[in-house]
Amino acid sequence: MTNEQKQYLRECADLYRKELVEDVMPFWMKNGVDRKNGGIYTCVDRDGTLMDTTKSVWFQGRWGWTAAAAYNLVEKNEEWLQASKSAIDFIEKHCVDADGHMFFTVTAEGAPVQKRRYVFSESFAAIAMAEYAKATGSVEYAQKALEVFRAMKRMLSTPGFLEPKTTVQGRGHSITMILINVAAVLKEVIDAPELDEQIDSSINDIERYLMNEEYKTVLEMVGPEGELIDTCAGRTINPGHCIETAWFILAEAKRRGWDERLTRIGLTIFDWAWEWGWDNEYGGIINFRDCKGFPPQDYSQDMKFWWPQCEAIIGALYCYEATGDEKYLALHRKAHEWAYAHLKDHEMGEWYGYLHRDGSVAQPAKGNIFKGPFHVPRMLMMAAGLAEEIAK
Repeated sequence: MTNEQKQYLRECADLYRKELVEDVMPFWMKNGVDRKNGGIYTCVDRDGTLMDTTKSVWFQGRWGWTAAAAYNLVEKNEEWLQASKSAIDFIEKHCVDADGHMFFTVTAEGAPVQKRRYVFSESFAAIAMAEYAKATGSVEYAQKALEVFRAMKRMLSTPGFLEPKTTVQGRGHSITMILINVAAVLKEVIDAPELDEQIDSSINDIERYLMNEEYKTVLEMVGPEGELIDTCAGRTINPGHCIETAWFILAEAKRRGWDERLTRIGLTIFDWAWEWGWDNEYGGIINFRDCKGFPPQDYSQDMKFWWPQCEAIIGALYCYEATGDEKYLALHRKAHEWAYAHLKDHEMGEWYGYLHRDGSVAQPAKGNIFKGPFHVPRMLMMAAGLAEEIAK
């Protein structure tokens, strides 16, 4: 690595850390934290003005993790740790239905609004509790995190408990990949063989069923044995999800001393995803592709959302750390420069979430039920640590 490359990485690390501490965390501490009811609001306008007091249960857990991780990785700020605990308390008090399944949205005070068929609310609650346990040394919250993980597994394996999205039988990418990350976060605070079993099972399923050699991609949904479901939905490629999966697997490869097989899988998925996802005309990672080249069905198919750009920044750094191949550092620079040129709101702070294909702002709000303090601060924390580590 040249001195110029080391300097570039150090400058990125400094930028990411500074932005987290001086911009992103203060933005959400000021505009999102609900100091009356607990938890966090995410439906805020460009300047932080609250637009809707409906609370995303996903984001109670995501913020619980973010605030505790920032405490663990960047700065021992007690207000961040208190904010994490507030979100976790809100989840435990208001967000779990009588059947043990968490809601998707609730009111400001915690009354139920909507419940969905997924267990993503549980997944983020689990990592919040684990990260808080890591920050405090709490055995109680480490055990709570494991109990939520076990509840997720029970719900997923109990026939009829979670209403299927369609009558088509198959395997989904999203839940398979998220379980890798949940188990990995929990492993940092509690020793349970089922966590390693889950990581191995998810990675095996991705390699065996979801990776499609013919189309060189990971599909969002496949048949029970990995067969292509030749419909618009079945042909869908979500490049951002693929890149996120790639770095989840590379992070696990790294924990195992750069395990050769896992490294190969992670790099392959990243390379495929970049080829499908990077927009050579306008730059940035595009939302959706169709593996046969048909027009994607989703109305946002050619937009540029915030979170795939964050995944690209993290993923390229993991690939570079794994290989030392300068092409990945060049891809990081591409993703980094595009994101900061188009997504960063240099006037009012934080990042825009939704751009048109050409990079112009589609709508300027900083948050909603789906966007809030998770992907951007996670990227800033992780990319800062990776860039600094690689530069050394």
